[in-house]
Amino acid sequence: MSKTTLALSSKNYSSWSLRGWLMAKLSGIEFDEVTVEPGDADARAEILLLSPSILVPCLTYNGMRVWDTLAIGEFLNEIAPHAGLLPKDQAERAHCRSICGEMHSGFVSLRQALPMNIKSHFPGFKIWSKAKADADRILSIWRDCLETYGGPFLFRDICMADAMYAPVVSRFRTYGVTLEGPLKAYADQIWDLPAMVEWREGALAEKEEIEELEVEF
Repeated sequence: MSKTTLALSSKNYSSWSLRGWLMAKLSGIEFDEVTVEPGDADARAEILLLSPSILVPCLTYNGMRVWDTLAIGEFLNEIAPHAGLLPKDQAERAHCRSICGEMHSGFVSLRQALPMNIKSHFPGFKIWSKAKADADRILSIWRDCLETYGGPFLFRDICMADAMYAPVVSRFRTYGVTLEGPLKAYADQIWDLPAMVEWREGALAEKEEIEELEVEF
Protein backbone atom coordinates (compact mmCIF):
# COMPACT_ATOMS: atom_id res chain seq x y z
CA MET A 1 0.00 0.00 0.00
CA SER A 2 1.39 3.40 -0.95
CA LYS A 3 1.89 6.04 1.69
CA THR A 4 -0.98 8.42 2.44
CA THR A 5 0.05 12.06 2.43
CA LEU A 6 -1.66 15.41 2.80
CA ALA A 7 -0.01 18.41 1.17
CA LEU A 8 -0.53 21.61 3.15
CA SER A 9 0.55 25.21 3.02
CA SER A 10 0.90 27.60 5.96
CA LYS A 11 -0.72 26.57 9.23
CA ASN A 12 -0.88 30.20 10.33
CA TYR A 13 -2.61 31.59 7.25
CA SER A 14 -4.22 28.74 5.30
CA SER A 15 -7.85 28.17 6.19
CA TRP A 16 -8.28 25.57 3.44
CA SER A 17 -5.31 23.56 4.66
CA LEU A 18 -6.79 23.60 8.17
CA ARG A 19 -10.12 22.30 6.85
CA GLY A 20 -8.55 19.43 4.91
CA TRP A 21 -6.19 18.53 7.75
CA LEU A 22 -8.95 18.56 10.35
CA MET A 23 -11.13 16.33 8.18
CA ALA A 24 -8.26 13.87 7.82
CA LYS A 25 -7.75 13.89 11.58
CA LEU A 26 -11.46 13.30 12.20
CA SER A 27 -11.48 10.42 9.71
CA GLY A 28 -8.88 8.55 11.75
CA ILE A 29 -6.69 7.66 8.78
CA GLU A 30 -2.93 7.72 9.21
CA PHE A 31 -1.20 10.23 6.98
CA ASP A 32 2.03 12.14 6.63
CA GLU A 33 2.06 15.89 6.18
CA VAL A 34 3.87 17.38 3.21
CA THR A 35 4.46 21.11 3.58
CA VAL A 36 4.33 23.23 0.46
CA GLU A 37 6.34 26.37 1.09
CA PRO A 38 4.36 29.65 0.98
CA GLY A 39 6.62 30.79 -1.86
CA ASP A 40 5.19 28.04 -4.06
CA ALA A 41 2.84 29.57 -6.65
CA ASP A 42 -0.12 27.28 -5.91
CA ALA A 43 0.23 27.64 -2.15
CA ARG A 44 0.53 31.41 -2.33
CA ALA A 45 -2.47 31.71 -4.64
CA GLU A 46 -4.50 29.57 -2.24
CA ILE A 47 -3.55 31.61 0.82
CA LEU A 48 -4.16 34.97 -0.89
CA LEU A 49 -7.46 33.78 -2.41
CA LEU A 50 -6.17 34.27 -5.94
CA SER A 51 -6.57 30.73 -7.25
CA PRO A 52 -9.77 29.78 -9.09
CA SER A 53 -8.89 26.10 -8.58
CA ILE A 54 -7.40 25.52 -5.16
CA LEU A 55 -4.77 22.75 -5.39
CA VAL A 56 -3.68 22.82 -1.74
CA PRO A 57 -4.51 20.86 0.34
CA CYS A 58 -4.10 17.69 -1.68
CA LEU A 59 -4.65 14.16 -0.33
CA THR A 60 -2.76 11.26 -1.89
CA TYR A 61 -4.25 7.87 -0.97
CA ASN A 62 -3.31 4.56 -2.61
CA GLY A 63 -1.93 6.46 -5.55
CA MET A 64 -5.08 8.57 -5.96
CA ARG A 65 -4.80 12.35 -5.69
CA VAL A 66 -7.74 14.32 -4.32
CA TRP A 67 -7.55 18.10 -4.14
CA ASP A 68 -10.17 20.72 -3.26
CA THR A 69 -11.14 20.58 0.39
CA LEU A 70 -14.78 19.64 -0.17
CA ALA A 71 -13.76 16.75 -2.43
CA ILE A 72 -11.30 15.58 0.24
CA GLY A 73 -14.08 15.52 2.82
CA GLU A 74 -16.39 13.52 0.57
CA PHE A 75 -13.58 11.09 -0.28
CA LEU A 76 -12.66 10.60 3.38
CA ASN A 77 -16.30 9.86 4.16
CA GLU A 78 -16.21 7.09 1.54
CA ILE A 79 -13.05 5.41 2.83
CA ALA A 80 -13.79 5.95 6.54
CA PRO A 81 -17.61 5.92 6.89
CA HIS A 82 -17.33 4.89 10.54
CA ALA A 83 -15.86 8.31 11.38
CA GLY A 84 -19.15 10.08 10.69
CA LEU A 85 -17.80 12.95 8.59
CA LEU A 86 -21.31 13.15 7.15
CA PRO A 87 -24.47 12.43 9.21
CA LYS A 88 -26.17 9.06 8.73
CA ASP A 89 -29.66 10.51 8.29
CA GLN A 90 -30.34 11.51 4.68
CA ALA A 91 -32.04 14.82 5.51
CA GLU A 92 -29.29 15.80 7.94
CA ARG A 93 -26.66 14.76 5.40
CA ALA A 94 -28.29 17.01 2.79
CA HIS A 95 -28.33 19.89 5.28
CA CYS A 96 -24.69 19.28 6.17
CA ARG A 97 -23.63 19.22 2.52
CA SER A 98 -25.54 22.44 1.90
CA ILE A 99 -23.82 24.46 4.61
CA CYS A 100 -20.44 22.97 3.69
CA GLY A 101 -21.06 24.01 0.09
CA GLU A 102 -22.06 27.49 1.22
CA MET A 103 -18.75 27.87 3.04
CA HIS A 104 -16.87 26.40 0.11
CA SER A 105 -18.23 28.85 -2.46
CA GLY A 106 -19.32 31.85 -0.42
CA PHE A 107 -18.38 34.40 2.25
CA VAL A 108 -15.85 36.06 -0.03
CA SER A 109 -16.08 39.42 1.75
CA LEU A 110 -15.32 37.86 5.11
CA ARG A 111 -12.37 35.92 3.68
CA GLN A 112 -10.90 39.08 2.19
CA ALA A 113 -11.54 41.38 5.14
CA LEU A 114 -10.63 38.91 7.90
CA PRO A 115 -7.83 36.67 6.56
CA MET A 116 -6.83 33.84 8.85
CA ASN A 117 -3.83 34.74 10.97
CA ILE A 118 -3.60 32.61 14.11
CA LYS A 119 -0.56 34.43 15.51
CA SER A 120 -2.14 37.88 15.42
CA HIS A 121 -4.84 39.67 17.39
CA PHE A 122 -6.59 42.87 16.33
CA PRO A 123 -8.97 43.98 19.12
CA GLY A 124 -11.48 46.61 18.08
CA PHE A 125 -11.10 45.70 14.42
CA LYS A 126 -13.66 47.48 12.22
CA ILE A 127 -15.69 44.96 10.23
CA TRP A 128 -17.30 46.60 7.21
CA SER A 129 -20.87 45.92 6.10
CA LYS A 130 -20.30 43.18 3.51
CA ALA A 131 -18.00 41.18 5.80
CA LYS A 132 -20.42 41.73 8.68
CA ALA A 133 -23.25 40.34 6.56
CA ASP A 134 -21.14 37.24 5.93
CA ALA A 135 -20.38 36.90 9.65
CA ASP A 136 -24.06 37.30 10.52
CA ARG A 137 -25.01 34.59 8.02
CA ILE A 138 -22.43 32.21 9.50
CA LEU A 139 -23.74 32.83 13.00
CA SER A 140 -27.26 32.20 11.72
CA ILE A 141 -26.12 28.85 10.30
CA TRP A 142 -24.50 27.90 13.60
CA ARG A 143 -27.55 28.97 15.60
CA ASP A 144 -29.94 27.04 13.35
CA CYS A 145 -27.88 23.84 13.54
CA LEU A 146 -27.36 24.02 17.29
CA GLU A 147 -31.08 24.64 17.89
CA THR A 148 -32.21 21.99 15.39
CA TYR A 149 -29.88 19.16 16.41
CA GLY A 150 -29.19 20.08 20.04
CA GLY A 151 -25.39 20.39 19.83
CA PRO A 152 -22.76 20.21 21.08
CA PHE A 153 -21.52 20.31 17.46
CA LEU A 154 -23.40 21.49 14.39
CA PHE A 155 -24.90 18.04 13.72
CA ARG A 156 -24.69 16.64 17.27
CA ASP A 157 -21.43 14.76 16.73
CA ILE A 158 -18.42 16.42 15.19
CA CYS A 159 -18.43 16.13 11.40
CA MET A 160 -17.29 17.71 8.14
CA ALA A 161 -19.35 20.85 8.75
CA ASP A 162 -17.44 21.63 11.92
CA ALA A 163 -14.16 21.25 10.03
CA MET A 164 -15.38 23.57 7.28
CA TYR A 165 -16.30 26.31 9.77
CA ALA A 166 -13.35 25.84 12.16
CA PRO A 167 -11.23 28.55 10.48
CA VAL A 168 -14.04 31.03 11.10
CA VAL A 169 -13.63 30.37 14.83
CA SER A 170 -9.98 31.37 14.43
CA ARG A 171 -10.87 34.48 12.43
CA PHE A 172 -13.43 35.60 15.02
CA ARG A 173 -10.78 35.32 17.75
CA THR A 174 -8.13 37.15 15.73
CA TYR A 175 -10.42 40.09 14.94
CA GLY A 176 -12.26 40.28 18.26
CA VAL A 177 -15.74 39.22 17.12
CA THR A 178 -17.84 38.88 20.28
CA LEU A 179 -19.89 35.72 20.68
CA GLU A 180 -22.35 34.93 23.45
CA GLY A 181 -24.32 31.99 24.81
CA PRO A 182 -24.49 28.80 22.74
CA LEU A 183 -22.51 30.39 19.90
CA LYS A 184 -19.59 31.17 22.22
CA ALA A 185 -19.81 27.71 23.78
CA TYR A 186 -19.68 26.13 20.32
CA ALA A 187 -16.75 28.27 19.16
CA ASP A 188 -14.84 27.58 22.38
CA GLN A 189 -15.41 23.87 21.98
CA ILE A 190 -14.00 23.91 18.44
CA TRP A 191 -11.03 26.03 19.54
CA ASP A 192 -10.21 23.62 22.38
CA LEU A 193 -10.31 20.44 20.30
CA PRO A 194 -7.01 18.54 20.69
CA ALA A 195 -6.58 18.64 16.91
CA MET A 196 -7.05 22.42 16.88
CA VAL A 197 -4.53 22.79 19.69
CA GLU A 198 -2.07 20.72 17.65
CA TRP A 199 -2.68 22.87 14.57
CA ARG A 200 -2.16 26.10 16.53
CA GLU A 201 1.12 24.84 17.94
CA GLY A 202 2.27 24.24 14.37
CA ALA A 203 1.12 27.70 13.33
CA LEU A 204 2.96 29.38 16.19
CA ALA A 205 6.14 27.51 15.26
CA GLU A 206 6.15 28.85 11.71
CA LYS A 207 8.78 31.51 11.07
CA GLU A 208 7.88 32.80 7.63
CA GLU A 209 5.45 35.70 7.31
CA ILE A 210 3.43 36.75 4.29
CA GLU A 211 3.70 40.52 3.95
CA GLU A 212 0.31 40.98 2.33
CA LEU A 213 -1.36 39.47 5.41
CA GLU A 214 0.72 41.35 7.99
CA VAL A 215 -0.44 44.89 7.29
CA GLU A 216 -1.10 47.34 10.10
CA PHE A 217 -4.84 47.76 10.51
